[in-house]
Amino acid sequence: MSLKTGQKAPDFTLSATGGKKITLSKDLEGQACILFFYPKDFTKGCTAEVCSFRNNFETFDVPVFGISRDSIESHEKFKKAHNLPYELLSDNSGKVCKSYDALIPIINMPKRVTYLLDEEHKVAAVFQDLFGAKKHIQNMIENLGKVKS
Repeated sequence: MSLKTGQKAPDFTLSATGGKKITLSKDLEGQACILFFYPKDFTKGCTAEVCSFRNNFETFDVPVFGISRDSIESHEKFKKAHNLPYELLSDNSGKVCKSYDALIPIINMPKRVTYLLDEEHKVAAVFQDLFGAKKHIQNMIENLGKVKS
């Protein structure tokens, strides 16, 4: 099960593409955002998902971040190969994935789960579907009204 609507999202600091570190509570203070967890760079389903977020990026009007356990080096190549306008975050240890209940036990691979966080970083919407990558984008678009005034 994923985090519940209304639940405070766990804070984190992760390395990001572009040589940055992103801390949810500091860098996104007072901002709604979308966090999508995905299994692996350069796989068919994940490529479809990141490209769908790219193709709908301007629709969101909130920061978007993709998170997986892949290295920053892999993320940089993946971002460049698909011309992604948002940052990818590396959770090598899997601790952030686990704190967001986005880690498959035993194999320790991230689940495909997407969170829309409001300005207080409470979960406004959540969508989980391993095989329906494009459904994540549709669900977030449908729920944007919960965080946009």
